[in-house]
Parts: sequence; structure tokens; C-alpha cells
Amino acid sequence: MLLYILGMIGIAAFAITGVISSGKKDMDLFSLVFLGMVTSLGGGTIRDTVLSVETVYWVEDTSYLWVAFASSAFAFFTVRLIEDRQTVFEYADSFGLALFTVVATEKVLNLGFQPTIAITMGIVTGIAGGIIRDVLSHRPPLVLGREFYATPAFLGASLLVLLEKNVPSHEFNAIYAAALVFILRVVAIHKGLYYPSWLLYKKR
Repeated sequence: MLLYILGMIGIAAFAITGVISSGKKDMDLFSLVFLGMVTSLGGGTIRDTVLSVETVYWVEDTSYLWVAFASSAFAFFTVRLIEDRQTVFEYADSFGLALFTVVATEKVLNLGFQPTIAITMGIVTGIAGGIIRDVLSHRPPLVLGREFYATPAFLGASLLVLLEKNVPSHEFNAIYAAALVFILRVVAIHKGLYYPSWLLYKKR
């Protein structure tokens, strides 16, 4: 039940970022709602397709689809009232990344896949929606920037796998892992947490 609720919250958070990312591009209601839904549902769709799950999650449970639609429509009508949209975007994106990564990792573990596959699909699910959003809204993908983005997802997914292996009965493992991802992203945004320069290609 906890994972289901976290998944729904993640859907809403990413849908909002999809609308905010293109809110100044004079797109109509249908276009922005569509972008929000693609952003929020895209990562999980890729995950289920890669793993050959019999039915994609939002097709099996249309509640996800309706939450994505409602969140996108809500953001369309309210985002113009928000002055600091960039801050809302950053926090919603960080929240969505954390929740999607953890929920996907847990789901893949429950399906019986190896931990390495669970971690990989957790990362893919967490970042894929954001990549789709950024590409469609003509923004530089966050995952390709200098600051930590995929790394927090990797660390959060890895923590969840370790917790599930060592203390599987603990009901808040997902919360701890999601908190790690979210905190690392917030620190990266506000404290300038970047990859060391020696890991980056230098311009010639």
C-alpha cells in the first residue's frame, strides 16, 4: 500500500514538472496536459516494456492515468499563480525522481529480478520521464548536466536493495531510500554539489 501511494505522489510530482517546463511556450491545455502525462508515465512504461511485463502498469490500473491527467490539468490552471516556478520545478522534479526510483526498484525486486536489474531499472524509471520532458520542451536534459542527478538515483536504489536484503521486514525502507535521493538532489541544487572536475571532459 505504501509503494502504491508513493507511486501516485510521484506521478503527480512529475506531471507538474512537465507542465511547468513548457508553461511559457504558449502551448494549449491539451498539449501541456499531454506533456505532463507523458512525463509522469513515461519512465514506468519503459520499465515495464523492457522487462516484458504482461500489462503496463497504467493500463492495468487506470488510476495512475487519471492521477497524471488530473495533476497536469491542475498544474495548467495554477502554475501561472506561482511566482518562483523554477523552485517548484526543482523540488517537484527531485521528489518525483526519488519516488519513481525507489518504487521501481522495489517493484522489480518483487518481480523476482536480480538486485543489479532492480537498481538499473530504478534509475531508468527515475530519469526517463525527465529526459522525455526536457527533450519535448526543448530544455537541456538535467541528467546530462554537471550536478548530481542520476547518481542520487543510483545511491537510493542501492540503499533500498541493501535494506531489503538485510532488514526486509522494515516497513520504512522505501522512505529511507527516497529521502536519500531527495536530499542529495536538493543539496546538489542549492549547495553546488557537482562531479569532480577530473571526471569531466575538458574542452580543448
